This record gives sequence, structure tokens and C-alpha cells, in this order.
Amino acid sequence: MNRVILQLLAVGLCFAVVQSLQCYKCPVALLDLCITSKETCGSGEVCYNGVGEAAGFLKIKKKGCAKVTECNKTENVHFPANTNNTVYTITKTCCSDDLCNYAPGLPGTSGLSLALATITALFMANILV
Repeated sequence: MNRVILQLLAVGLCFAVVQSLQCYKCPVALLDLCITSKETCGSGEVCYNGVGEAAGFLKIKKKGCAKVTECNKTENVHFPANTNNTVYTITKTCCSDDLCNYAPGLPGTSGLSLALATITALFMANILV
């Protein structure tokens, strides 16, 4: 009997681990440059791509995990918080598959690889000039 209970717990644990949703995370992207990482969503959260606008012309993009109730809604982002000073508006479009919020941006690009690419480009520019 104990063996059956342990097997059921092991199977349940596998399902619990498998059900964790992974999403790309980008806190804020300007000019379509988004350095992403991966994050695991909590219970009741899905992946999102957020597209917004600041000052009427500057495009803002974000991605990460969001509560289902925040999906397909436009929200005003205030700074400082709890004031009426709207910095930008953003609309979150959601999806519920692992890493489904990959575009737009540079998915999987880490800060280190981006820095390495920049240093290499500068080095090559100095050699060629």
C-alpha cells in the first residue's frame, strides 16, 4: 500500500513540474531592442507580449508572465506609482504555451552575448580602419 502511495506522489510531482509555464521576460524594450531572459510563471499566469506608446510616439515593448485577468487590456503605467502621471500605456496580448511570447525582440539573447558582439564589432572596426 505504501508503495502505491509513493508511486502516486511521484507521478503527481511530475505533473506539477511539467505544468510550470516558461515565458520570455523583457522588462522594457525601446526601439525594438529587447534583451530577454526566461522566467517561470506562477499559478494563474500566462505569457504576454506588451506593446505600448509613451509621449505619443515612442514605442514600448515588454514581455513576461501576467495574470489572466490582465490579458487583452490596455493599462496606463504611472510614475511614481499611485499618481495620475501616466508615463505610457501598454496592451498585453497573452498566450499559454511554453516560450510562446518570443516575438518581437531578441529571444534568448543574454546581456553577455550582446556585450560580446558589441566589443567584437568595435574591435573589427578598429582593425579595418
